[in-house]
Amino acid sequence: MLPIKNPSLFTGLRAPSKGILLFGPPGNGKTMIAKAIAFQCEGITFFNLSGGTLTSKHYGDSEKLIQALFAMASEKQPSVIFIDEIDSILGSRSSEEHEASRRIKTEFLVQFDGVGTVQSDRIVVIGGTNRPFDLDEAVLRRFTARIFLPLPGLSARTQMLENMLKTVNSKMSRTDIASIAKSMEGYSFADIKAACQEAAMEPIRGFDYDKLTKMKKEEVPPVTCSHFKKALVKVKASVSKKTMEEFERWNKSHQK
Repeated sequence: MLPIKNPSLFTGLRAPSKGILLFGPPGNGKTMIAKAIAFQCEGITFFNLSGGTLTSKHYGDSEKLIQALFAMASEKQPSVIFIDEIDSILGSRSSEEHEASRRIKTEFLVQFDGVGTVQSDRIVVIGGTNRPFDLDEAVLRRFTARIFLPLPGLSARTQMLENMLKTVNSKMSRTDIASIAKSMEGYSFADIKAACQEAAMEPIRGFDYDKLTKMKKEEVPPVTCSHFKKALVKVKASVSKKTMEEFERWNKSHQK
């Protein structure tokens, strides 16, 4: 965000990338990073879009929407345009694809390159995708800053478990949390959240309906290590090892 905050410093060879691609398995914080930019950077106009926002069933309307988007971003700059699941509209071009889809991609690339805006405009386009391999090569050329968001490591999993357990009554020691975090190898942040929610439900599953309708929050038994072990039987990792290997290979071949 520094080039947007202090544009006079980042000029010439220091000119920043106009396109940032956030890619990686689902549930690892791509959208959360965009939200952090929106809420923490004061004075910046944030456009949060999806592929469906920029498409229309009426012929020619999609191109007009893209033109209007970049025109508004230029008018309200400094601006950040975040497009979630960007591969849905900017996938690889082929001779078999519909003409309307090709026109959308062409218009986006033309606007991205500055037609309708000027090079000095403080506009950053951030794309989020779980399928970077499906993006068109011309699109990848524009997104020169590519950031891989991998699955969380042991320390990240431990910290997330500690943060999540602060919201419930828990009798888990640091050793217990470290043990559970270690057993969550291969889990995404979304998977960890789902496992925590499942573990938090375990203490109240032994009570009948009438008891639960009158129970106070303070009366709920604490979450223990055994509850988490039961939760992990139900909540499995959603990202396969094969998928992660594919991401890592793509990351190595497309990074500078």
